[in-house]
Amino acid sequence: MGLSSEHKALFCLLRAGLWETVPDDLSLFPLTDAGWWDVYRMSVRQTVTAIVCRGLHYLPDELLPDEELMIRWVAKADRIEQRNRKMDTVVEQLARLMTDNGLHPVVMKGQGVATFYEDPLLRECGDIDLYFPSEKEERKAAGLMRKLGCDIDRQPDGSNSYCWQDVEIEHHTRLFDLYNPLLKGYLSAFIKENGFTAGQTFAVPSPLLNLVMLNAHLLKHLMGHGVGLRQFCDMARAYHALYGNYDPEKLEAAYQKTGLYKWSIQLHTFLTEHLGLRYGELPYIDTEAFTSPRLLHIVLEGGNFGQYGETKGKASQAGWERKLHTFLSFWKRRDFSGTYAPEEAFWTSVKLIIGKIK
Repeated sequence: MGLSSEHKALFCLLRAGLWETVPDDLSLFPLTDAGWWDVYRMSVRQTVTAIVCRGLHYLPDELLPDEELMIRWVAKADRIEQRNRKMDTVVEQLARLMTDNGLHPVVMKGQGVATFYEDPLLRECGDIDLYFPSEKEERKAAGLMRKLGCDIDRQPDGSNSYCWQDVEIEHHTRLFDLYNPLLKGYLSAFIKENGFTAGQTFAVPSPLLNLVMLNAHLLKHLMGHGVGLRQFCDMARAYHALYGNYDPEKLEAAYQKTGLYKWSIQLHTFLTEHLGLRYGELPYIDTEAFTSPRLLHIVLEGGNFGQYGETKGKASQAGWERKLHTFLSFWKRRDFSGTYAPEEAFWTSVKLIIGKIK
């Protein structure tokens, strides 16, 4: 898939904002007014608006978009920062509330991953995902929130969701989005061996767990509804921030065992080729690998979790319609999934058929 000048400008500014550096190809600028609006809309679609806006700060004044668009872009980035401040407050409150009640929540993705960024407030947030080490503890946590007036909704994948202070919260007892049943024992031992890291206000997965978790989560959405640049930015920043804090050989072995190894080579080439991650910060390198044009197409086609694809699902759809949409999205990408993660693709299709993935 060939990249348009607007796509190239988007990636250039994204790299600048992601690593807080001068854009690496100023020859792409200035753009036409229409071109700038295309870049802005793509940044919104991919939920990297504030990061790309930071990249604009490193452009010379004469190369910037017009004042109308700049005002809109900066205002959007400011709203993202305000939302993040609220999310940080909610996470701290929930962690304190649950800890005081004898619970041990772990923050998955989201606000935990944001700490890997130079400026955590730039990462566009979604909901808050909390992991609990057992179903018994998760039920206790759900009961606590129910007593506090929250309506708890059970999801097809077994998670519980509710709204707390206008923020969507999800409870999980599954840390990894891996559906091969033969891995259950290995993953339990892997979690027990590597554990969690205590932060100032909440616990997060240890570096090894975090990288496998983020990788598997990205693959799950890539195979299903689709995935956007924000999730790839999360992986790039995680590899960068956690470099030197884990054993690369153990991570490579975990990728091999879980069936993520071949897919991870594709992931790594994308991170280095398009997002500017340094090769030296990868756990392992395949120098002959290249980014599949199919992967680039999937990312640019769907945006954040496929919300902007031509066949996007709607919240108003009935349950069976959403399940059908999810399965058809998976079927549409079966060529890529079957090539780079065949075992996980098979077991994911089984779970989709029986309705155990939302």
